[in-house]
Amino acid sequence: MKKTLMLIGMAVAMAMGDAGADEKPRYANPVLRGDYPDPSVIRVGELYYATATSSEWAPHFPVLLSRDLVNWEVVGSVFEETPDWASGSFWAPEICEWKGKYYLYYTGRKKGGPLAVAVATAPKPEGPWTDHGPLVAQEAGSIDGSVMDMGLGQRWLVWKEDGNSRQLPTVLWSQRLDETGTKLTGEPKEILRNDAKWEGAVVEGPYVMRVREWFYLFYAGNSCCGGRAEYAEGVARSKSPGGPWEKCPHNPVIGANELFRAPGHGSVVDDPSGRHWLVYHAYVQPTMVFTGREMMLDEVTFGADGWPVVNGGKGPSSDAPAPLGVAGERKESRYWDQFERLAPGWQWPMGGKPDFQPGNAHGSAKLRSRGDAPAILGRSVTSGDVVATLVVGAPGDGAMAGLSACGDPDNMVTLECGEGKARVVRTERGKREVLLEKPLPGGERLHLRLRVAGGRRLDFAVSADGKTWTEAGSGDGGFLPPWDRSIRTAVVVRGEVSLVRFDSEPLKP
Repeated sequence: MKKTLMLIGMAVAMAMGDAGADEKPRYANPVLRGDYPDPSVIRVGELYYATATSSEWAPHFPVLLSRDLVNWEVVGSVFEETPDWASGSFWAPEICEWKGKYYLYYTGRKKGGPLAVAVATAPKPEGPWTDHGPLVAQEAGSIDGSVMDMGLGQRWLVWKEDGNSRQLPTVLWSQRLDETGTKLTGEPKEILRNDAKWEGAVVEGPYVMRVREWFYLFYAGNSCCGGRAEYAEGVARSKSPGGPWEKCPHNPVIGANELFRAPGHGSVVDDPSGRHWLVYHAYVQPTMVFTGREMMLDEVTFGADGWPVVNGGKGPSSDAPAPLGVAGERKESRYWDQFERLAPGWQWPMGGKPDFQPGNAHGSAKLRSRGDAPAILGRSVTSGDVVATLVVGAPGDGAMAGLSACGDPDNMVTLECGEGKARVVRTERGKREVLLEKPLPGGERLHLRLRVAGGRRLDFAVSADGKTWTEAGSGDGGFLPPWDRSIRTAVVVRGEVSLVRFDSEPLKP
């Protein structure tokens, strides 16, 4: 573990410019820390926009912006409100442009029905986005939609039939889109299925690009998520989009290595010089699922045999020359918020949109719960070693202010402060257990602190002034991550509480 952490630290140092004055600017993977699975990217002039899976957290599908493919920021989201037809499973958004309009093909689960591929449109990547509902929802489920440009004005949807969920073969299908891009026409055609050992029960996450006479189909195989994930990225090619498709003899073109595990499910974008870049996700070892599937970047080149090559077949790179000569700035390493607005990057459990009143010159922000459920605002954890601090006004009668390591509302470990008590509460599968209880310090404000070590040890403390701290208790976060999501550091409130400040910063291992 120490060797792995040392290598990651060396890569970050090089990306920050410590490699010497004569070195070209470099970046370090991941290019965006935290939970951003299944990324999709598009170039619009000199800007790059991306989005990613949001799963059961809202708002759905973050909108990410970069000028150099290395430094990213969250600037918005696709859906502030959950589309009426869907009940969850907001996965695998794919952003693309067609005739001046932007399309998002995404996965959701139909209320009372199977998984479906749906589509939304917008006049620009930032939105506003208009949902058009499901395109296809096979009985076994349909996920991971993307678009293949056939040329001559024809575009086809490519997606996965979720056969592996029923112990059936997994099939990738294609079917023509009409001229609006929001409906299917004609008949579907099978283009690929899992028949190679490395793919296991799964082929998914298709993305098709054209280079000269070849169509290249990038796809992911094997298990995507969790501590036993064996994901990898493969490629197939054809001279006709209708096939037949030949799988690369060197598959997978990206697999695990010492620093990263389960890489895959990406899309390819070009830069102004014509080079190709694969944006995909991977787990960072050793923290793995605690920090989630993080956003990666590697160049795609082509060998003498015409097949794509990524980092010489050695798995994800730890660092590499920056695409546009701009080094990684690691803006995400620390997050500071005084709640003057609900900034992009804050999330809440689906169906639990918070009652939030921004702060102003006359006072702090307010967060109120609705009904019996607490209000939860979370931010994706960017390190397995992190400290988060929340400053709030002292909760009034019947109110509670909390700071949590949160997988979801039914699985979290929280420092709850109210009614004169500080309690560390473990919630697992909806069942609450008080681990430790201590008296709260007096004062007009409370400082709550959470330290995370090694991606699982959780230590809580409380203070009246942010200087003298009282240890409030500890917990084990190893049970927390849902299979397809990472942990959030979360503000948790019952009743009404004044929010003053939130601060989160990775710790040096």
